[in-house]
Amino acid sequence: MSTTSPFTLDDLRRILLEAAGEEEGVDLSGDIIDTDFQALGYESLALLETGSRIEREYDISLDDSALTDAVTPRGLIDAVNSRLTAAPSV
Repeated sequence: MSTTSPFTLDDLRRILLEAAGEEEGVDLSGDIIDTDFQALGYESLALLETGSRIEREYDISLDDSALTDAVTPRGLIDAVNSRLTAAPSV
């Protein structure tokens, strides 16, 4: 899906749930924007799967550092949005 809309926290929540589910005792519907992924129960494999799904759905490429440097949802959202604005429109 090619889009000009920004990637949002709701988009990330949906993809996280599809990719890796939700850790017991963690409420993704809360204010998680600046919570570390590890505290949310998402380890590197879950984030790799999340990144792959984002790439396919939004037709962008995320380099490894985009996933390893983004330790919070805000960081990953910012990385995705920077790729979306840099991607050529068709």
